[in-house]
Amino acid sequence: MSDYIRFLRNYVGSRALLTVGSWILVINDKNEVLMQFRSDFHAWDFPGGTMEINETIEESAIRELKEETNLEAETIQILDVFSGEDIYRKYPNGDELYVISVLCEVRKFHGDLHINDGESTQLKWFKFDELPENLAPVTQRCIERIRKYLVEL
Repeated sequence: MSDYIRFLRNYVGSRALLTVGSWILVINDKNEVLMQFRSDFHAWDFPGGTMEINETIEESAIRELKEETNLEAETIQILDVFSGEDIYRKYPNGDELYVISVLCEVRKFHGDLHINDGESTQLKWFKFDELPENLAPVTQRCIERIRKYLVEL
């Protein structure tokens, strides 16, 4: 949890917050997409997270990618923006979020892939037409819209 979200939670408890964040489609040279198995939802999702104060969305995506996968983005492209009920998240601890989530694509990156934080238990590459069935609820609700970017590979 970001310092900013932790600060806000002191005032509002678990009630719904509106946040901005990045969702990252990392695509390797085999046209596979990187996913993480989230430890909170026990489901697969794309790397990403909440933007910090004074960050751009691109800086947020680059930071989150490094924190969650140890990969460093060389290029980043904004693809889409998701908002509303589809992006509502209720965490196992009861915290609620409505996220304005910016979908970013990273095709050029370097680094050794490994888990850097406690948010995920696995990192794995998937072919876009063979994504895992156990997707995080938000990802499941948005997968068809996301899939159009994967089909265009």
